[in-house]
Amino acid sequence: MGFSGWSPEAVEFFQDLRTDNTKACWSAHKDFYEASVREPMAELLDELSGEFGPGRIARPYRDIRFRADKSPYKTEIYATLDRGGYVRFGADGLTAALGYYMMTAAQLERYRQAVIDDAHGARLAELTERLRGDDLQVGGGQMLKTAPRGYPGDHARIGLLRCKGLICWRQWPVAPWLYTAGAKDRVVGFLRTAAPLQQWLDQRVGPDPAGPAAPRPQDGRHLPGPHQDSRRARFVNRV
Repeated sequence: MGFSGWSPEAVEFFQDLRTDNTKACWSAHKDFYEASVREPMAELLDELSGEFGPGRIARPYRDIRFRADKSPYKTEIYATLDRGGYVRFGADGLTAALGYYMMTAAQLERYRQAVIDDAHGARLAELTERLRGDDLQVGGGQMLKTAPRGYPGDHARIGLLRCKGLICWRQWPVAPWLYTAGAKDRVVGFLRTAAPLQQWLDQRVGPDPAGPAAPRPQDGRHLPGPHQDSRRARFVNRV
């Protein structure tokens, strides 16, 4: 059939789940979730796979073992792409992102050495400024308050040095195009525009052999951005 967007009722589903995050509500609407929320995401991932690699949809259940908030269900659906990328749909709209959200110690050291390198660091600074000029958000998943130990606090690229991860993202609020196949065009356009950042990270930082085999979404980690009220995936140790 092919991806044709999500429905207004899918937006309402997540709005209702925010209000009534219970097993009774979930059970009553699980079939709707499978057909009208998860299936469109699966169709989108299938159409993206040729250019961006296979996608993995995160489970809808939250890990609540060590959390004060015991709400059992995620109020969004999200997926990661094997060649770098993240897609999220929820009551507040659509988000696409890529990058290394959280780096290991070994990755951080490679990243910082690349940032202070005259050629590689200048290239990264140029990339981040260009992406911001294209109305995309660029930043660290987490930031140090000062320069990392052993690095100059007055370095020209101190803002990049303070990052413990580096991602680019864009969020679109709910709009009529979300209910059409045009939603795919937004995601594809973002991933193509931001691809040079992913390529820089893959070439200058790369995988951590001790890390996971692929980026896995994990509940409870937040992407920076305009909607801090909802739960985010994290990108870990991109490979």
